[in-house]
Amino acid sequence: MNPDPRRWWALVVLAAAQFMVIMDTSIIAVALPDMQRELGFTPGGLQWVFNAYAVALGGLLLLGGRLSDLWGARRVFAAGWTTLIAGSVLAAAATGAGVEVLGRAVQGVGAALIAPAAMTLLMVLFAGQSNELPKAMAFYGAAAPAGGTAGVFLGGVITEWLSWPWVFIIYIPIGVLTLALTPKLLPVVPGRRGGLDVGGAIAVTGGLALAVYAIVQAPERGWASTATLVQLGAAAVLLIGFLLVQRAVRNPLMPLEVWRTPDLAAANVAMALLGAAWIPMWYFLNLYVQQVLGFDSFASGAALLPMTVLMTVLMTTVSGRLIGRFGTKPLVVAGLAVLAAGLGLLATADPDGSFAVDVLPGSLISAVGMALVFIPATMAAIGAVAPDQGGLASGIVNTTYQIGSALGLAAMTAVATSQGADGLGDAVALTEGYSAAFTGAALVALVAALLAAFTLRGRVAEPAEQVAFKV
Repeated sequence: MNPDPRRWWALVVLAAAQFMVIMDTSIIAVALPDMQRELGFTPGGLQWVFNAYAVALGGLLLLGGRLSDLWGARRVFAAGWTTLIAGSVLAAAATGAGVEVLGRAVQGVGAALIAPAAMTLLMVLFAGQSNELPKAMAFYGAAAPAGGTAGVFLGGVITEWLSWPWVFIIYIPIGVLTLALTPKLLPVVPGRRGGLDVGGAIAVTGGLALAVYAIVQAPERGWASTATLVQLGAAAVLLIGFLLVQRAVRNPLMPLEVWRTPDLAAANVAMALLGAAWIPMWYFLNLYVQQVLGFDSFASGAALLPMTVLMTVLMTTVSGRLIGRFGTKPLVVAGLAVLAAGLGLLATADPDGSFAVDVLPGSLISAVGMALVFIPATMAAIGAVAPDQGGLASGIVNTTYQIGSALGLAAMTAVATSQGADGLGDAVALTEGYSAAFTGAALVALVAALLAAFTLRGRVAEPAEQVAFKV
């Protein structure tokens, strides 16, 4: 089959879409204090600006993948951008916390359509190009964590020079441009017949959202309170119901037999715990540099730029070569251990600290850890299944990362609040709370490294892949 002559330009569009989808989880970080003041968020409720997006994205990714199969990937990709634009308009125009959270949820729905459709389009564009596919995957994969951390810097620039609504307005022209390029660069992928598991999508999204909400509220209400226990119980019922539905329906969102594949479960556990450690890190690091060190919005974003640059360079130039030489397992284990070390160093932050001592070293070490883990863990998950299940595996691993991020942030927010970071204390109390969150995230990363060491089998890239990575 002749390769599509537009494939590299199309890859730029797809990688940019992945970059924007993940950047949407972080671009709001620097703007959070301004949003809290103007929209009336409580310290505990503020995290829903992130979690509304992450839960909608993670809970609906499997449905987005199924819709991509049924309706065609290019059509769903365009529908996702249309939805993301609508959510951006709503979030930018919000005058209260409730509307803001709703706008973020709509953005998450759009992202849940974009991400699996983009992966399908990438696989179609590079089908049969065994010497190019690994390079394309590395470029596409690097766009995710790069977007996540770059969003913090861009959010700082926008918040400092404009105002917080512009962190959402920026998506409108980019979305319009992407929609204009879609029919010119992206291939038509026909849909196929089959049913749509709406019940499964409702059950998994509702269960995950309820679990996150219960964890967020637990510090105030008590972990043993009736409300907390009822909500956690209801979440468990919904998630168990999802599994039962998957077993019963003809066309499930997630065929359960796929979990019999070796390495799929282990790689997804690693990705979930990676998100649970990484996202709290940039969330609380940003709050530390603003609320404790006193950085303004621009300086706060710039403080995390070295981490962004280092991570992007490593993922685009080094990660693929290391996979070709060592395989995925050693990199996942080592990367998670390095991330734990970086988080542990950040946990020693001082209320009278400085950027050079308390932020830069720990953030750079954490970036190295993330760069070592993300692409190998993704490849371990996708490479574990048969080629015709690659889209499903991609949807699952993206789901576990997003949900791990949401649950990890909820849990670490609870830890930080319980240790003094409740928005009411002085710099000492805030630092103690943030340090506790960094410590908790470090323990999550360490547990993830140990689990990966004992459960992952890993793989080494084929010769063709190794050649492709040497660019």
